Amino acid sequence: MSIEGKAKEAAGYVKEELNEHGKSPESQKKAQEGRDLRNEGRIEDGKAPKGSQPGTGN
Repeated sequence: MSIEGKAKEAAGYVKEELNEHGKSPESQKKAQEGRDLRNEGRIEDGKAPKGSQPGTGN
């Protein structure tokens, strides 16, 4: 497990959580960017990416 992968996953999680409940397209876009960053970190650490949509709580 890499430090960089863990940092990306953590930063993506925070970005997703901050924006997932917004109704505007911009909030949803930021939540998806957070999910993408989180998955990039998970892949670097050899974990499976999260597959659910932002805002579903999974």
